[in-house]
Order: sequence, then C-alpha cells, then structure tokens
Amino acid sequence: MQVQFITGFPFDPTSPIRHTADSTLMITHPFDSKRNVMNPSIKHLTKKLLSGDWYKLYKYSFQYQQKNGQWQAQQREAYDRGNGATVLLYNLEKRSLILTRQFRLPTYINGNPNGMMVETCAGLLDGDTPEDCIRKESEEETGYQLGPVKKVFQAYMSPGAVTEIIHFFIAEYQPHMKTSDGGGLEHEQENIEVLEVDFDKAFSMIHSGDIQDGKTIMLLQYAKLELFKKA
Repeated sequence: MQVQFITGFPFDPTSPIRHTADSTLMITHPFDSKRNVMNPSIKHLTKKLLSGDWYKLYKYSFQYQQKNGQWQAQQREAYDRGNGATVLLYNLEKRSLILTRQFRLPTYINGNPNGMMVETCAGLLDGDTPEDCIRKESEEETGYQLGPVKKVFQAYMSPGAVTEIIHFFIAEYQPHMKTSDGGGLEHEQENIEVLEVDFDKAFSMIHSGDIQDGKTIMLLQYAKLELFKKA
C-alpha cells in the first residue's frame, strides 16, 4: 500500500480526511479550528488502513509536542464514516414533533435490550450538501417534503474516536407536506417507524430513558430553549 504525505493547503476543515484510490492514502495536517491554522504541535502524521469493509478504520501515528517542548510519539485509531446531517421536524401550533424509531445494532450489543432507538431524522451526506441531505432523508424516512429549513449548529459527536461532523437543522412541518408513509428505503434494509410525538412527552422521554440518542437529545434541548418556550 502506498502512503502519501500531504502538507499542502487548502482543504475543507469539515472533512479533513482525504482519500484517493484504495492503493493511495492521502495524509493532511490536522486543522486547528480555534486559530484557523494547521496545528503546529502535530507533525509526521501517517495512517494505516485497518478495515475498509463498510466504512474505514485507520491507525494514525504522529509526533505531538508537549508543553515542555519535547516531541512524543503517539498512536490513535479513528473511524471515518463521512459527515452527516439531522433535522428536527416541529409544529408550533400542535406542539408536536416528528421522530423515527428503528433498530440500531450497536445499542443492542451494548445494553439496549431491544435495540430500538427513537431519533430525529438523519443520514450521511454521501456527497450532498447538509441541507440537501436532510431534505432527502426527511422524505425517505418520514414522508415529509420540507419547506424552509434552518441550520442551528454542528458538532463532532464522538471526537475521541470518530471523524464525523453532524450538521443540525430544524424545520417546521404541516400535514399537507406529507407525501408518503416514509419508512426508509427497502434496498438499504431500513425499517423505520414514523412517530408524531407531543413535545413535552418527547422531552420527558430523555429523563425516562426512552430517548437515548445524542443528536436527538441535543435538538430537543435546543427546541426547549428556542422553540417551545413556556410563558
């Protein structure tokens, strides 16, 4: 396997991992978003592909400069599944939300007895813009064709191990926007249940443990602060 070390600029800081053909792995310096420059405390970054069966798991080796100025050799593993987007569908008049419910294997093998998760609609970008992604995913998963949408923030969801950035959106829905039953795509083996839930009920599901999905909790907290404020 050929490994190519790249020190050049510019590159998209929201997607810092660069891939070419399977025989070539492109390496870029990490991006320091706080200072908007490459991190000078990192050098000699290389990576090795450990698994590419579904997404890609890499082992990274690099030199990290400590506070005393000395350089320390370190290794980390990082899982690259691309970036994603999620959207909370809400109706202010009804004080309701559209959520989904589906089986999630990783939760099933880590303490979730039935593996079912209640979530906001979401998907991987797969080359789309974040807004195009959530429009497509909303129609596929929930059956709602969205009107205006608003991006409210973005976040690394598991920065110690996964490269993924999630783009968070909100969008108001009305009954006339529903164009199908949703449920996901059969060829992607999706079996998604569409839920219309009262906001206060959904928010209480965080405390009861019926909602344990991180992105959903974040959007529910946002909605509590910004959308469904009580007098």
